[in-house]
Amino acid sequence: MGESDPFGAVRELEHDGTTYKMADLTVLEEEGLCELDKLPVSIRILLESVLRNVDGKNITTDDVRNAASWGPDVPDVELPFQPSRVVLQDLTGVPAVVDLAALRSAVDRKDRDPSIVEPEIPCDLVIDHSVQVDYFGDEDAYEKNVELEYERNEERYRSIKWAQQAFENFEVVPPGTGIVHQVNLEHLGRVVHRREEDGDEWLIPDTLVGTDSHTPMIGGIGVVGWGVGGIEAEAAMLGQPITMGLPEVVGVRLEGELPEGATATDLVLHLTEKLRQVGVVDRFVEFYGPGVSELTVADRATISNMAPEQGSTISMFPVDDKTLEYLELTGRDEDHIELVKEYLDAQGLYGEQEPEYTETVDFDLSTVEPSLAGHKKPHARIPMGDLDEHFPNLLEEQGVVQADGAAPVKHDLELGDKVPVTLDDGTEVEIGHGSVLVSAITSCTNTSNPSVMLAAGLLARNAVENGLDVPDYVKTSLAPGSRVVTAYLEESGLMDDLEKLGYSVVGYGCTTCIGNSGPLQDPIEDAIDEHDLWATSVLSGNRNFEARIHPKIAANYLASPPLVVAYGLAGRMDIDLEEEPIGHDDEGEPVFLEDIWPDTEELHDMVHNSVSPEMFEEKYASVYEGDERWEALDAPTGEVYDWDDESTYIREPPFFQDFPLEEPGVEDIANARCLMALGDTVTTDHISPAGPFGEDLPAGQWLKERGVEPHEFNTYGSRRGNHEVMMRGTFANVRIENEMLDGKTGGYAKHLPSGEETTVFEASERYRDDDTPLIVMSGIEFGTGSSRDWAAKGTDLLGIRATIAKSYERIYRDNLLGMGVLPLQFEEGEGWEELGLDGTEVYSIEGLDDGLEMNDELTVVAREAHSASEQTSGDSQEPRDGETTEFDVTAQVSTPAAVEYIENGGVLHKVLRELLTEE
Repeated sequence: MGESDPFGAVRELEHDGTTYKMADLTVLEEEGLCELDKLPVSIRILLESVLRNVDGKNITTDDVRNAASWGPDVPDVELPFQPSRVVLQDLTGVPAVVDLAALRSAVDRKDRDPSIVEPEIPCDLVIDHSVQVDYFGDEDAYEKNVELEYERNEERYRSIKWAQQAFENFEVVPPGTGIVHQVNLEHLGRVVHRREEDGDEWLIPDTLVGTDSHTPMIGGIGVVGWGVGGIEAEAAMLGQPITMGLPEVVGVRLEGELPEGATATDLVLHLTEKLRQVGVVDRFVEFYGPGVSELTVADRATISNMAPEQGSTISMFPVDDKTLEYLELTGRDEDHIELVKEYLDAQGLYGEQEPEYTETVDFDLSTVEPSLAGHKKPHARIPMGDLDEHFPNLLEEQGVVQADGAAPVKHDLELGDKVPVTLDDGTEVEIGHGSVLVSAITSCTNTSNPSVMLAAGLLARNAVENGLDVPDYVKTSLAPGSRVVTAYLEESGLMDDLEKLGYSVVGYGCTTCIGNSGPLQDPIEDAIDEHDLWATSVLSGNRNFEARIHPKIAANYLASPPLVVAYGLAGRMDIDLEEEPIGHDDEGEPVFLEDIWPDTEELHDMVHNSVSPEMFEEKYASVYEGDERWEALDAPTGEVYDWDDESTYIREPPFFQDFPLEEPGVEDIANARCLMALGDTVTTDHISPAGPFGEDLPAGQWLKERGVEPHEFNTYGSRRGNHEVMMRGTFANVRIENEMLDGKTGGYAKHLPSGEETTVFEASERYRDDDTPLIVMSGIEFGTGSSRDWAAKGTDLLGIRATIAKSYERIYRDNLLGMGVLPLQFEEGEGWEELGLDGTEVYSIEGLDDGLEMNDELTVVAREAHSASEQTSGDSQEPRDGETTEFDVTAQVSTPAAVEYIENGGVLHKVLRELLTEE
């Protein structure tokens, strides 16, 4: 609680002989500030945080009144939110550790106590994003992959282990335990926290932010939590409130029940498509209505997990009896479960709710049909029966084949043609357009859900009994979200059948969905290159952006785990599994999907008999200890990190070196050049790739110059502790298209005024040498995707002072603010193309000299510039004046805190200045 209690909200709750304090929301109703039952549950939880932390300084009584004033027509007010904890995964967690270490080094250089840099709220880092699928298809795959994981990431893991001993409020879940979201759902999430403060025991709602965009999965158990960039998470850890606009809340009323044969994944894909159509960006989503009781908590978590794909900040289900049953199933203490119910009852937060919403959406569960999503957007749903038409149409749209696939376009390969490939072991196979080369039951969206995981096992059993097998060219994998999944698959006896089809456990982590699918065999990659094959992947994840799964695979499809196995068996995506056989048995008779689809009653019995609380209690009893590899890891100690200048994984970033105590402020940006002109839906995968990279790219060249061989490169994601690699990888996705380059794809830019084409990094370096500021222009949904802080850090390090887009994804926009990069938005109906711009102009952004205000209206002047060939010698740096285009933009800076971040050059810069100037 804050230093004062202006509303008299601190009250006591007695439970089992213990007296707890709580910030009682009913006080605000007594004061006439709100009607609690009309407020969405998520808003009440945010309101509790503001009420409990009001101190008259960082959080004021006006903030409480503003939060309490929520209504369907949401007032335009800001909300300072302090979560109760932070969750990190390792790809974003390592940069957070590096930043915290850099802050301590900066404080140490100023002759101050470095321990003043310390997380003020609990933080859990789950190492789950580094394991790659190098080995698959056999019982030793897991051990081999983990061995490689430690070899590749030992240096990164040492830095994490250093942080575990250096910071008091910092816990680490070692590799091989599970994915962050499932560990969060099954163990870390408490729904209600008991916290000691100044000798008092407090009860507070479990709230969090996490450095993965799928953090909202925790909304499946009624916990408010969402994804933020690592920069925001670090600020929250250091006690900075997350300042946000009071959100609109969309209520989704569920009715009916899922039909026979439809899975929770199918429901998720329908809801994602529906909510994208509604438009829920920057909004909260809550589910209510009679259909909610028809869903298990695992089903709810599957829905909540897809909040980023829906576009929402959170998608949550209020706590009810099923939530408590889930807490019991997952091994939570009985006394804690009783306390959760008693506290939430006292706050009016328990059970069925039907408050007012900004907008209400109706959805009938009975309309759900088996579906996939693809080929590159998670919200582009395709009914399963339409795939045989979808894929040929896709190839025609992409210019791979001509109409009906009849006439060849590239390398004389028609739709339906196959090319022979000899695999490494001598096996002869044939592949073509649409061949499934990766079939992955991967973590996150689905592996929290026993119903779809056991359904995959039952389908595998039925397939084996019918003599079916997966073609040799398909790379199969199973990456459970936690060790509990393996336990109940083994208990059910279905793990053997999955393994017979090649779906053996390859690791406990994100794997394929994050781009860690590992290599394809060289002969397959050669065939793809030679024949321009549009090969496919199918995975039970949530992300299928271009080049994310594997750079050689052009089309990626999301599906439920049983459908992942089904398409793995079929070996191709251009098939109608409702009408065509999935394969043939030993007698040559056709076998259809309906012949091997799990029986609903058997599946329900399997879930009931195979999953038990004891499994969760056993697997999470030593969650922070790790295996013998983690125990043997020799990590640095001490309060200040010992940087190694020769390291290619962990290097001190430049953000806080030679740190001035005076804030830099803002000023007009003059004579800037456009580094990239981009189209719509440029994702964080395009901006800051996470997967593998080659030796011909700037990041690979930098590593080779330091003696790192290509097979040791690892991935961009694993190198996020090294700014030298990451800035060279920014805007370096092989499929990003800079429209200044006439159709050329990849991380390339045109240096102006010379007109020379080079890599984005090399162009930025040349501009830096000339002291030329840079901008980037884009279309709608700029920065869609994972909460990748390096998408913003790399943007900053390339010298990009501002971005101008038609619209932004929230996390990327906030990350830009956190790095001091100014996100600007075109006026409605305008964009760089609509304004007749092509990126070759010289840009000035005016209106900043007098200071920056919230949502400031600024003017951009784009002056036509002549090419180098039209310049006189010695005049190459100052292009002659041409026609000018002036247009207005709005600064996407909606809170006073965001203004301060821009004025300080970033949020951590602001925090560091405050720490260093405190008396």
